[in-house]
Amino acid sequence: MSLFNKAMKILQKQVLSDFQNTRVTKLVIEAPGIASKALPGQFIVLMVAEEGERIPLTVVDKDKASGTITLIVQEIGFTTRLLGSLKEGELLYAIVGPLGHATEIKNYGKVILVGGGVGIAEIYPVAKALKEAGNHVTAILGARTKEFLILEKELKSVSDEVHITTDDGSYGTKGFVTDILKELLSHKPQATSHKLVYAVGPIPMMKRVSEVTKEFNVKTLVSLNALMVDATGMCGCCRVKIGNEVKFSCVDGPEFDAYLVDWTNLIREARYM
Repeated sequence: MSLFNKAMKILQKQVLSDFQNTRVTKLVIEAPGIASKALPGQFIVLMVAEEGERIPLTVVDKDKASGTITLIVQEIGFTTRLLGSLKEGELLYAIVGPLGHATEIKNYGKVILVGGGVGIAEIYPVAKALKEAGNHVTAILGARTKEFLILEKELKSVSDEVHITTDDGSYGTKGFVTDILKELLSHKPQATSHKLVYAVGPIPMMKRVSEVTKEFNVKTLVSLNALMVDATGMCGCCRVKIGNEVKFSCVDGPEFDAYLVDWTNLIREARYM
């Protein structure tokens, strides 16, 4: 059951990245009801002010004892910038959640999680839960440049291996996350040992991940939460074709089998968002 919380306080605020007019901020927010129920892969919807819009954000972490949830927001529009301008101690108008279907967590054996950009924040709770379930966790983190990389320390704390790529080679390996992914899946005897790949990031990145993993027939999940707007299924912005069915990322997802996603249609629709 989703819980509606009014006037939740921002307890902690930390700027994770501030480069080229793009800021990524971590917020720890008082929300005991949501903290008691949220599972990996789920999200919340918040309103900064009564007259403002609703924005969906992944629950990156939670602490039942303190009754807090952690959110990470990329400040790229009016509402996200307004949210990022709030100070510790200030109140949000409202939060509702947890929403969406939780990730299926079990012991697969060896798993790979791929995060691109702010998608790194969204793979963290899944990586943490999969590690706690006994999996060997490999994380591949990708960013345009070193200054945009987030949560490296946190992912290292819950992963057995961490690989980092940057488009410009300023940190880690120069190239793309899919270069590392293909190398890991191609390496014997690991080629047949990885049982799950989980990816979150820009749509073209997730499409390429699905193309790479399909070569090796590895179960692959992608999270399409970046498509969501009102998160109720009413606006239709997160409509996606899965196999022969039309689904909505906010109410049917946000996670889907990567091989069933109609990537061509999704990329075309995303251009008009």
